[in-house]
Amino acid sequence: MTKRMVIMLVAVGVLFGGIFGYQAFTAMMMKKYMSAGGMPPVTVTAVKAAYAMWQPQLKAVGSLRAVRGVDMSSEIEGLVQGVLFKSGDYTEAGRLLVQLKADADIAQLESLKAASDLAQMTYDRSGKLLETQAISQAEMDARAAELKAAKAAVAQQEAMIRKKFIRAPFAGRLGISMVNPGQYVNQGEKIVTLQALDPLFVDFSLPQQELSRVAVGQTVKITTDTFPGRAFSGTVSAVNSKVDDQTRNIHVEAAIRNPDEGLLPGMYVSVEVLSGAEQRLLTLPRTAVTFNPYGETVFIVETKGKGADGKPALSARQAFVNVGPARGDQVALTAGIKEGDLVVTSGQLKLRSGSPVIVDNQVQPLNDAAPVPSDQ
Repeated sequence: MTKRMVIMLVAVGVLFGGIFGYQAFTAMMMKKYMSAGGMPPVTVTAVKAAYAMWQPQLKAVGSLRAVRGVDMSSEIEGLVQGVLFKSGDYTEAGRLLVQLKADADIAQLESLKAASDLAQMTYDRSGKLLETQAISQAEMDARAAELKAAKAAVAQQEAMIRKKFIRAPFAGRLGISMVNPGQYVNQGEKIVTLQALDPLFVDFSLPQQELSRVAVGQTVKITTDTFPGRAFSGTVSAVNSKVDDQTRNIHVEAAIRNPDEGLLPGMYVSVEVLSGAEQRLLTLPRTAVTFNPYGETVFIVETKGKGADGKPALSARQAFVNVGPARGDQVALTAGIKEGDLVVTSGQLKLRSGSPVIVDNQVQPLNDAAPVPSDQ
């Protein structure tokens, strides 16, 4: 027998010796626990159920919209003669923003005014002639109609000229100019956006079953990843008068204060509606609850005498619970446990009612009411 074969036989003997030794040790430990009348204890984490004050909330994702906002455009086509604003300016209502070339229209207006003045003089002269019966009433009526037509033509031309002087319809913040002097613009072509930024509206939807929990005047808080850690407050301003028959959601509108104009229309935000008064609820980490088709359960840790080492022997008892609202990593329970119960938060998969347990809380599941994702 060669030296290499001897080494291989020794290695195989050590391997099988380890396997059989581990099996023998496991069998001995199982026999020990079984002789003690129980199964090996399962290591779990646990936490005591405690009351906390919760503010009922309705959460949604919404979109910001200006209370008054418009993409300004020209009613008529024409050549841009002047752009009288800078991109990003704040403007007052009525300020002249863009002027289209109107020289020919103004000249036409002067001609129409002259014709109107002549029609007025003709009408006045005809009135005197009618007093002396020099003309008939029919001729006088014709002169009156001509005067009205002339005045209407003047008013129509004045309206046409006003359309070439584009003014801000309300006060607000201007966007980026889309036109330049000398540019020809078509009817309806966008010139600049104008948005009133304080306050803003936030539009969001809630399921129809939440309709009874939302009302005009309720406090609303919004957050956005644009301003981490900052919340903006407002109130519900309107609830739509119908439910969307496709989604079965109700559209809600809230007004949000935006004094520094940091928020802009079109941004998406997270919305929280504070619904009702604070409630005192019994809470646990979400991981403590096992959701099953036949109901939700938890495992409650109880003391069952003393173990062989003289320390309290712990066992788990399965209990059905009624689950209430949830927030973050926490869930409220309305029945099934009481304050101070020690409830298993991890390790339930290895448990059944009556299983012995060892509580080791060196690593606990998350239990944050408002968790914030961390950057990976």
